[in-house]
Amino acid sequence: MRILLASRNANKLRELRQALPGWEIELLGTPEEPAEDGETFLDNARIKARHARMYAAPEGWVVGEDSGIEVDALGGRPGVESARWAEDGVRRLLDELEGVADRGARYVCRLVVSAPDGSELEAAGTLEGTVAGSPRGREGFGYDPIFVPLGETRTVAELGNAWKAEHSHRARAARALASALGGG
Repeated sequence: MRILLASRNANKLRELRQALPGWEIELLGTPEEPAEDGETFLDNARIKARHARMYAAPEGWVVGEDSGIEVDALGGRPGVESARWAEDGVRRLLDELEGVADRGARYVCRLVVSAPDGSELEAAGTLEGTVAGSPRGREGFGYDPIFVPLGETRTVAELGNAWKAEHSHRARAARALASALGGG
Protein backbone atom coordinates (compact mmCIF):
# COMPACT_ATOMS: atom_id res chain seq x y z
CA MET A 1 0.00 0.00 0.00
CA ARG A 2 1.36 3.42 -0.95
CA ILE A 3 -0.12 6.42 0.81
CA LEU A 4 0.73 10.09 1.24
CA LEU A 5 0.46 11.67 4.70
CA ALA A 6 -1.03 15.17 4.59
CA SER A 7 1.50 16.60 7.03
CA ARG A 8 4.93 18.12 7.38
CA ASN A 9 5.51 16.37 10.72
CA ALA A 10 8.39 13.91 10.38
CA ASN A 11 7.64 12.45 13.84
CA LYS A 12 4.12 11.44 12.79
CA LEU A 13 5.51 9.98 9.56
CA ARG A 14 8.01 7.88 11.53
CA GLU A 15 5.32 6.60 13.88
CA LEU A 16 2.93 5.66 11.08
CA ARG A 17 5.71 3.87 9.21
CA GLN A 18 6.52 1.88 12.34
CA ALA A 19 2.87 1.06 12.94
CA LEU A 20 2.24 0.00 9.34
CA PRO A 21 5.23 -2.10 8.27
CA GLY A 22 5.14 -2.94 4.61
CA TRP A 23 3.28 0.25 3.73
CA GLU A 24 5.04 2.92 1.71
CA ILE A 25 4.19 6.19 3.47
CA GLU A 26 5.57 9.57 2.42
CA LEU A 27 4.90 13.15 3.46
CA LEU A 28 2.80 15.22 1.09
CA GLY A 29 3.84 18.79 1.58
CA THR A 30 1.43 21.25 0.01
CA PRO A 31 2.08 24.88 -0.96
CA GLU A 32 -0.08 26.02 1.94
CA GLU A 33 -1.43 24.26 4.99
CA PRO A 34 -5.18 24.02 5.45
CA ALA A 35 -6.79 25.83 8.36
CA GLU A 36 -7.24 23.36 11.22
CA ASP A 37 -10.47 24.96 12.33
CA GLY A 38 -12.59 21.88 12.93
CA GLU A 39 -14.31 21.31 16.25
CA THR A 40 -13.04 17.72 16.57
CA PHE A 41 -9.97 15.68 15.70
CA LEU A 42 -12.06 13.95 13.03
CA ASP A 43 -13.04 17.29 11.49
CA ASN A 44 -9.39 18.35 11.25
CA ALA A 45 -8.23 14.99 9.86
CA ARG A 46 -10.93 15.26 7.19
CA ILE A 47 -9.91 18.86 6.36
CA LYS A 48 -6.31 17.71 5.88
CA ALA A 49 -7.26 14.70 3.76
CA ARG A 50 -9.51 16.77 1.48
CA HIS A 51 -6.88 19.48 1.15
CA ALA A 52 -4.22 16.89 0.26
CA ARG A 53 -6.53 15.26 -2.30
CA MET A 54 -6.26 18.46 -4.37
CA TYR A 55 -2.47 18.01 -4.65
CA ALA A 56 -2.13 14.23 -4.87
CA ALA A 57 -1.84 12.31 -8.10
CA PRO A 58 -5.28 11.14 -9.30
CA GLU A 59 -4.38 7.52 -8.51
CA GLY A 60 -2.89 8.43 -5.13
CA TRP A 61 -4.19 7.62 -1.67
CA VAL A 62 -3.85 10.29 1.03
CA VAL A 63 -4.38 10.28 4.76
CA GLY A 64 -5.16 13.20 7.02
CA GLU A 65 -4.26 12.85 10.69
CA ASP A 66 -5.12 14.90 13.73
CA SER A 67 -4.25 14.05 17.28
CA GLY A 68 -3.69 15.53 20.68
CA ILE A 69 -4.25 15.24 24.39
CA GLU A 70 -7.51 15.72 26.27
CA VAL A 71 -7.27 16.41 30.01
CA ASP A 72 -10.29 15.67 32.19
CA ALA A 73 -9.71 18.46 34.73
CA LEU A 74 -9.49 20.98 31.88
CA GLY A 75 -12.75 19.93 30.28
CA GLY A 76 -10.92 18.11 27.48
CA ARG A 77 -8.49 20.90 26.68
CA PRO A 78 -6.14 21.36 24.99
CA GLY A 79 -7.86 18.87 22.63
CA VAL A 80 -7.78 19.94 18.99
CA GLU A 81 -5.59 22.89 20.02
CA SER A 82 -2.84 20.61 21.43
CA ALA A 83 -0.19 21.60 18.88
CA ARG A 84 -1.05 25.31 18.98
CA TRP A 85 -2.11 25.69 22.61
CA ALA A 86 1.10 27.31 23.80
CA GLU A 87 4.69 27.77 22.71
CA ASP A 88 5.56 25.24 25.43
CA GLY A 89 2.46 23.09 25.78
CA VAL A 90 4.05 20.77 28.34
CA ARG A 91 4.91 23.66 30.67
CA ARG A 92 1.49 25.27 30.26
CA LEU A 93 -0.30 21.99 30.95
CA LEU A 94 1.77 21.39 34.09
CA ASP A 95 1.10 24.95 35.25
CA GLU A 96 -2.66 24.58 34.71
CA LEU A 97 -2.70 21.30 36.65
CA GLU A 98 -0.70 22.64 39.58
CA GLY A 99 -2.43 21.37 42.73
CA VAL A 100 -5.10 19.45 40.75
CA ALA A 101 -5.69 15.88 41.97
CA ASP A 102 -7.59 14.59 38.90
CA ARG A 103 -4.87 14.19 36.29
CA GLY A 104 -6.77 11.81 34.02
CA ALA A 105 -6.10 12.31 30.33
CA ARG A 106 -6.11 10.57 27.00
CA TYR A 107 -4.28 10.78 23.74
CA VAL A 108 -6.65 10.76 20.76
CA CYS A 109 -5.83 10.17 17.09
CA ARG A 110 -8.18 10.30 14.12
CA LEU A 111 -7.25 9.32 10.59
CA VAL A 112 -9.18 9.98 7.40
CA VAL A 113 -8.05 8.28 4.20
CA SER A 114 -9.11 9.63 0.83
CA ALA A 115 -9.10 7.02 -1.93
CA PRO A 116 -8.43 7.89 -5.59
CA ASP A 117 -12.18 7.92 -6.24
CA GLY A 118 -12.69 10.47 -3.45
CA SER A 119 -14.35 8.05 -1.03
CA GLU A 120 -13.23 8.35 2.58
CA LEU A 121 -12.52 5.94 5.37
CA GLU A 122 -12.07 6.87 9.05
CA ALA A 123 -10.05 5.27 11.84
CA ALA A 124 -9.57 6.16 15.50
CA GLY A 125 -7.20 5.33 18.32
CA THR A 126 -7.13 6.34 21.98
CA LEU A 127 -4.60 5.83 24.78
CA GLU A 128 -5.86 6.47 28.31
CA GLY A 129 -3.53 7.70 31.03
CA THR A 130 -2.61 10.46 33.43
CA VAL A 131 -0.46 13.58 33.39
CA ALA A 132 2.76 13.25 35.40
CA GLY A 133 3.91 15.97 37.79
CA SER A 134 7.06 16.74 35.79
CA PRO A 135 8.66 15.83 32.46
CA ARG A 136 10.59 12.55 32.30
CA GLY A 137 12.27 10.72 29.44
CA ARG A 138 13.94 11.58 26.15
CA GLU A 139 12.04 9.82 23.37
CA GLY A 140 8.83 10.66 21.56
CA PHE A 141 7.65 14.22 21.08
CA GLY A 142 4.93 16.65 22.15
CA TYR A 143 3.33 15.72 25.47
CA ASP A 144 5.12 12.34 25.73
CA PRO A 145 7.42 13.46 28.61
CA ILE A 146 4.37 14.00 30.87
CA PHE A 147 1.90 11.34 29.66
CA VAL A 148 1.78 8.12 31.71
CA PRO A 149 -0.33 5.40 30.03
CA LEU A 150 -2.73 3.44 32.25
CA GLY A 151 -0.98 0.40 33.69
CA GLU A 152 2.43 2.05 33.44
CA THR A 153 4.54 4.05 35.86
CA ARG A 154 6.79 5.62 33.23
CA THR A 155 5.95 8.34 30.74
CA VAL A 156 5.71 7.60 27.02
CA ALA A 157 9.05 9.42 26.62
CA GLU A 158 10.59 6.98 29.14
CA LEU A 159 8.91 3.93 27.61
CA GLY A 160 10.45 4.91 24.28
CA ASN A 161 9.73 4.96 20.59
CA ALA A 162 9.59 1.16 20.24
CA TRP A 163 6.87 0.98 22.94
CA LYS A 164 5.04 3.89 21.32
CA ALA A 165 5.11 2.21 17.89
CA GLU A 166 3.11 -0.68 19.37
CA HIS A 167 0.81 1.02 21.89
CA SER A 168 0.21 4.69 21.09
CA HIS A 169 -3.05 6.28 20.03
CA ARG A 170 -1.55 6.74 16.55
CA ALA A 171 -0.48 3.09 16.35
CA ARG A 172 -3.98 2.00 17.40
CA ALA A 173 -5.57 4.24 14.77
CA ALA A 174 -3.14 2.93 12.14
CA ARG A 175 -4.03 -0.69 12.96
CA ALA A 176 -7.73 0.16 12.76
CA LEU A 177 -7.09 1.76 9.38
CA ALA A 178 -5.16 -1.28 8.10
CA SER A 179 -7.95 -3.55 9.24
CA ALA A 180 -10.60 -1.40 7.57
CA LEU A 181 -8.62 -1.44 4.32
CA GLY A 182 -8.28 -5.22 4.51
CA GLY A 183 -4.58 -5.20 5.32
CA GLY A 184 -4.54 -6.22 8.95
